[in-house]
Amino acid sequence: MNLASPFSISVVAITVLAFLGLPIGHSMIAGSILYLLLAGLDMGTAAEQLLNGMYNNYIILAVPLFILAAELMNIGSMTERLLRFCDAVVGRFRGGLAYVNVVQSIIFAGMSGSAIADAAGTGKMMQMMMTKDGKYTPSYAAALTAVTAVIGPIIPPSIPMVIYALVSDASIGYLFLGGVIPGLLMAAAQMGIVAYHARRNNFPVEAPTPLRELPGITWRAFPSLMMPVVLLGGIYSGVTTPTEAAAVAAAYALVISVVLYRSVTFADFYNSVLASARTSASIGMLIAGALVFNYVVTVENIPDSIKVILTSWDLSPIGFLILVNILLLLLGCVLEGTTILLVIVPVLIPTARALGIDMVHFGVMVVVNIMLGLVTPPYGLLLFIMTRIAEVPLKDIVRDVLPFLWAMIASLALITFFPELVLWLPRLLGYQG
Repeated sequence: MNLASPFSISVVAITVLAFLGLPIGHSMIAGSILYLLLAGLDMGTAAEQLLNGMYNNYIILAVPLFILAAELMNIGSMTERLLRFCDAVVGRFRGGLAYVNVVQSIIFAGMSGSAIADAAGTGKMMQMMMTKDGKYTPSYAAALTAVTAVIGPIIPPSIPMVIYALVSDASIGYLFLGGVIPGLLMAAAQMGIVAYHARRNNFPVEAPTPLRELPGITWRAFPSLMMPVVLLGGIYSGVTTPTEAAAVAAAYALVISVVLYRSVTFADFYNSVLASARTSASIGMLIAGALVFNYVVTVENIPDSIKVILTSWDLSPIGFLILVNILLLLLGCVLEGTTILLVIVPVLIPTARALGIDMVHFGVMVVVNIMLGLVTPPYGLLLFIMTRIAEVPLKDIVRDVLPFLWAMIASLALITFFPELVLWLPRLLGYQG
């Protein structure tokens, strides 16, 4: 690549601006406009690509709606009731609260679609429950909460899968279905590590919930437990599109919290809408920047060039998937997941298609990689969030995260080598890929 070419200068400009602290979305827009200027192209093309990409993609609306649903769920008592239900079900085993942490993430995964929302929503409560009376070290509780939050965007619904569908034209519904078994596999791997730690470290056994109380606890949590059923039932019955289902989920969370549980004030509601708007705006700006920069990448014919290079290496489909896993795991150490999805993954998709790799299998594998990046040092975002919540040094959390990380990478290997783990459920419901 010519270092003095408009594209090279554009990439350098984006990198420098990002390192100077400009948000990556703004950096990509600025670098793309610089490319258009240096290449002698109409700079209005940047605005055209941004507007066409943002307003012609109805699917993008699902992102702010899922974020709003998560915020509304967290401000009510839905979180507290669900945690009490999880404690009643699995809290009686040795290391019971650690199991509760995993199980609550499986349940919350069917509601928010965001790992950060899951960690922020239950992180403080789980940290307090696990560290009370010195039952677990603060760093272990924080590490476990971080890794269990990874399950959130793998089991449907999933904001990263919505974004992947945007860049790949894969079916959101089948992507959601494809994430169910991998998500449960990741949860099983985490429970295996918890079981090992529970025996080795002699974790405490919680006082079992009397069986006579279980029906009442379940009944109080039942409306919250029904949220994934309402959300996914609407999608797979054909009643709603994924975007409409996200709106239904937000409305359902609001009705349950306000009308049934009566645990939300107007100030709580206003603050949750404000928080979701801020988060949605930051993601929207990132998508906008990526849409403009992807136009530059297309003009430079980068995807086809990479496709030619990789084809010349004569990689098998499995060889290509291994290469992609290594690349994404390394990038996840230093880049934010949405940036990888919007900038790096579109470059890899043409080669994956040429090798006959199923786009749903590829998408789920990519999302799992990106979720692992959230707990991969040195820049795992969930690690920083839990550092703030638990008020413990990052190095202590990283130490306790590593066993879980290796177990989840082993799960990723299974997903990569055995596509049916992803595709069995979609094919059961009519997927022809």
